[in-house]
Amino acid sequence: MYAPISAQKQEARMAALQAEVASLEKELGEHEDADAIVKKHIKLLHRYNEAKDATQILIGKLATLKETTVRQIHDDLDLRDGD
Repeated sequence: MYAPISAQKQEARMAALQAEVASLEKELGEHEDADAIVKKHIKLLHRYNEAKDATQILIGKLATLKETTVRQIHDDLDLRDGD
């Protein structure tokens, strides 16, 4: 069972949500298209991942040439796990 919400509380909640939406739109930019921003970020993420994959392939080849492990190359180059 749920407790009924008064019309006053509903209006207050609605006003708070509208204010939050307005604040977020202002932060984003009034004339910015959220879908376009998301698409741009996805495209940039794909480019980043491709570059990271290529780098890992090169690190693997370097490890083979040096007859060591990829982990050792990462340590030698001071690469963190998050990179």
